[in-house]
Amino acid sequence: MKAALGRAATAAKYGEIPVGAVIVYKGRIISGGRNRREGAKCATCHAEMSAIESACRKLGGWRLFECDMYVTLEPCPMCAGAVINSRIKNLYIGTADPKAGSFGSVINFNDLPYNHKPNIVYGICENECSRILKDFFSQLRKRKREKKKMLKKVNVDEQ
Repeated sequence: MKAALGRAATAAKYGEIPVGAVIVYKGRIISGGRNRREGAKCATCHAEMSAIESACRKLGGWRLFECDMYVTLEPCPMCAGAVINSRIKNLYIGTADPKAGSFGSVINFNDLPYNHKPNIVYGICENECSRILKDFFSQLRKRKREKKKMLKKVNVDEQ
């Protein structure tokens, strides 16, 4: 999870929601990803999607049934579907996502009759995974308030 947190920190540096993911095969990290939606201007550029695509290329197939994924935030519906479709064996989640989480928070894809159900483990480095998100959104709100304050000042000065 520490490697996934490192990728989440990189995402935050680029103004992206700090989510990171890595895929482990036979005890070693073979791929990883971070959120890149804003920079790439693409809705599918989530950390999990990047990690899965890279692992598939590295292993030469779409079935990742011998792989584990570590992700800092509970996957959204798109990413949960990709985890299921790629047959990832174990999914280690840092913190829940009460707005879009699809392995227990909003919906649990493992409760649906899909042909594969990854083993789910919650709370890996939960405090760190939660903290990086809280800090990011706190800073984002602060910057928005400062920008709004600056615009008000400019408007007053122009009058």
